[in-house]
Amino acid sequence: MPLNKSKIKNIVDIIFEKKGSDVLLLDIRKHSPVTDYFIICTAQSQPHTQAIADELLSKLKKQHLIPHHIEGYNNAQWILLDYFDFVIHIFLNETRQFYGLERLWGDVPQRRYIDQPADKSDN
Repeated sequence: MPLNKSKIKNIVDIIFEKKGSDVLLLDIRKHSPVTDYFIICTAQSQPHTQAIADELLSKLKKQHLIPHHIEGYNNAQWILLDYFDFVIHIFLNETRQFYGLERLWGDVPQRRYIDQPADKSDN
């Protein structure tokens, strides 16, 4: 199911409800045949990455969005939730800095949400 503005807002709001931070949306439609969007966020600890992932999985499942693939849940340094049209990356800060997806995909359109619900950053 393609990602639209209301789904993005919903995902960002879920992340912020669980105290995730520094949410970034990367529009990679023109650059990747694999997916359309990356949604990246930062968690404070391994249990926190799992808590954000659990909340996303639970709430998105209620909307009939089931991930095709999940990676990294047990290690919880970088949890990847692959929904085909979009991929959610939940990082510990050190891991996010090390892999630098923002740098690797620096030439794509980006939208940053900083520690507030998505609807407040749309102003």
